[in-house]
Amino acid sequence: MSIHHPWHSRSGLGWLACLTLTALGAWLPATAAVAGGGDDTGFELSVGLQGLPDYFPGLIGNGYVTTLTAPRGTEPAQTYMVALMDYTPGDVSRPALVPGWTGIDFNPGAVGSGHTWLNGSPLTAADFADYRQVLDLHEGTLTTHYRYEDFGRQTGIEVVTLVSQASPHVAATRISITPDYTGWVRLSFPLTLWIQHSPRFPLARMTGPEMEQALAKAGLSLQPHPPATSDRAAIWYPGYVEIGATGGDARSRTLSLTGRAANGLGMAMAAAVDLPAQTHGAKVTLRRGGNQLVLEVALRVARGHTYAFTKYVAMSRAGWGGGAAADLILARQARAAGFSRLLQANRGAWQRLWQSDIVIDGDPRAQQVARSELYYLLINTTPDTAWAPGPCGLTPCYAGHVFWDSDTWMFPALLLLHPRRAESLVAYRESALPAAEQRARQHGLAGAMYPWEADPQNGSDQTPHSAIVLSESEIHVNSEVAFAQWQYYLATLDRDWLAKRAWPVIRAVARFWASRATYDARTGHYELLHVTSVSESNSDISNDTYTNMEAAQALRIATTAADVLGERADPSWNRIASEMYIPLAPGGAHHLPFDPSVVIRGRHPAGPLDLLFLPALDLPLSARLRRGDFDYAIHPNPPASAGNFSMAMLPPATAADEVGRGDSAAAWLNLYVTGGTLKPPFNIRTETTDNEVGPFLTGTGGYLQGLEYGLTGLRIRQSGLVDAYAPVLPQGWHSLTLRNVTFRGRHFDVRVTRGSTGAASLSLADH
Repeated sequence: MSIHHPWHSRSGLGWLACLTLTALGAWLPATAAVAGGGDDTGFELSVGLQGLPDYFPGLIGNGYVTTLTAPRGTEPAQTYMVALMDYTPGDVSRPALVPGWTGIDFNPGAVGSGHTWLNGSPLTAADFADYRQVLDLHEGTLTTHYRYEDFGRQTGIEVVTLVSQASPHVAATRISITPDYTGWVRLSFPLTLWIQHSPRFPLARMTGPEMEQALAKAGLSLQPHPPATSDRAAIWYPGYVEIGATGGDARSRTLSLTGRAANGLGMAMAAAVDLPAQTHGAKVTLRRGGNQLVLEVALRVARGHTYAFTKYVAMSRAGWGGGAAADLILARQARAAGFSRLLQANRGAWQRLWQSDIVIDGDPRAQQVARSELYYLLINTTPDTAWAPGPCGLTPCYAGHVFWDSDTWMFPALLLLHPRRAESLVAYRESALPAAEQRARQHGLAGAMYPWEADPQNGSDQTPHSAIVLSESEIHVNSEVAFAQWQYYLATLDRDWLAKRAWPVIRAVARFWASRATYDARTGHYELLHVTSVSESNSDISNDTYTNMEAAQALRIATTAADVLGERADPSWNRIASEMYIPLAPGGAHHLPFDPSVVIRGRHPAGPLDLLFLPALDLPLSARLRRGDFDYAIHPNPPASAGNFSMAMLPPATAADEVGRGDSAAAWLNLYVTGGTLKPPFNIRTETTDNEVGPFLTGTGGYLQGLEYGLTGLRIRQSGLVDAYAPVLPQGWHSLTLRNVTFRGRHFDVRVTRGSTGAASLSLADH
């Protein structure tokens, strides 16, 4: 049966192919403090005017709010708020586009002068001289400089924008102008009220062919438009916020509004504008028209003087923040404190986050990529909440839904360095447990059946109908939910957390697998029938090896967790795990991807076997079988096309490390840097090289895991943080340091260095 689901890009993925540090009870001798050229490099990403044709928007944010960058620094940019979803009937839920707050416009002349507004002027060398935009990862700011020329008037422009990491509801953008003339100028400070995206489609009901017909009828396609438009932009459109009350006051220079995501939660936003002290004659007017609620300012400026204007914004949504009145107070308080204080507090918050870092000495480009990947993961996750990001964070690709990507690709990357953010991801699965249990009952199964695509606010199944086969039968997601819960416990040994929060999830997943497995009396094995492989062109098959092995592992985890807690484990869990059918080649030389009866579809005969090497899965395989799987499923030397897909590189990299092929591990990991899935100028990771989607946090998590677990050889086990495999350093690297790792209440640095013989070694030092 052929699967037709153009919503989903993963159809036919063509997957490519002990000393403990531990028990952390016995510390290794401390090494010298972290050193190396990577310490303070790689934090700035920039672009000049010549790079704008390939400009792929970056992001600024704090996990609660994410805003795209724009070339001038003054355009109204798309902004999304955590788990604020549009629930239009018939459609799938999708992130609602909140009013734009970044917009500031500038005109170097008086009304009627004929001068051009900055945001309407083409980005050419004639109009924008000495252009440079810098995304500073260390402090989460976007700074844009240029000289704007219009009809003989030149104005020096600097724009600094931030979403506060210290005050999560607050954001600000400041424009400083330095004219080379004396006369009247105008500025505009809008809140942009977006119109609803059109056309919209009933994706919750449409089959794949029906979707394609609807797209064709609307004159749309699923083709990308480089450099920054997804191939599925026509169906990954943003949701809508309907604006309710609006208000503003020219004398106090404030704006406010309330809105509601379609059939969803309410939100609010307020702005307070600060004028420079020397503009006593400024004229301020309030206007609402078209798609803007705006304060307009007209004033006289003097040649050579610099004037700074700041728009402070506060925003909230139901369940996060205090609403419109509180937002207006926050915006005014931020204005009263001033931009310097807001900027300083934001820097301090980011500085504390960067105490946990990945430091690479010897490869500046790899250092830059490591930090940009960590930055994008940080600005799309939150500490101490129960929210989890979609594959592209808070942005609309994959409609902001939560996939297995959160548990398997992003969570492990956060766990050692930013455990409070990692905990939010597992807390999300706990909060979504009732919805998953209800879904299992609807399918006639026990326990919890987590959706393929889950709504980030309520955990409901939001898989579009064109991909419903994935929701019904690509069920390995359930195991990965349990793995993340167990890994968090192993990293903290928080038994109370395990008992109250994780155990209900782990137990429910085990009950699901026990009810989903089928016993074959003829063979004496349990089987999983009618599943879709993670190699999704293989659908409605029997005994996908990856799914079966994960199910058995989840059942073993549940039995172990019960023992830790003194709970009674269902005896069937261990029996099913022990007797689960795992397809093997004759003689047991390596695993088969599926039951031998399955006719393999897709570009690679090994299917998803490379995923058996995911660090979080950490299967207890013999060295012989592990090597057999590597030789069968993975190219030791990456083929030319291997870097096209950013999810496909982590498993081969860790597999090569596990079987002692350090050269191969480094080559595979290097593809994350050189393979073409990083888009300029701000290192946005895309799913594929041909610009499908970004920021693709799944690939981001893969790269970070490659550094944290692949090159170090570390695994999280009951005995502690174990150096299960020999560490690896790519050619030219002097050292790799995981700085300020948190594990079982300890804080330390993990360092891989190269000895006099050239071999890599691993050591610990107190942080």
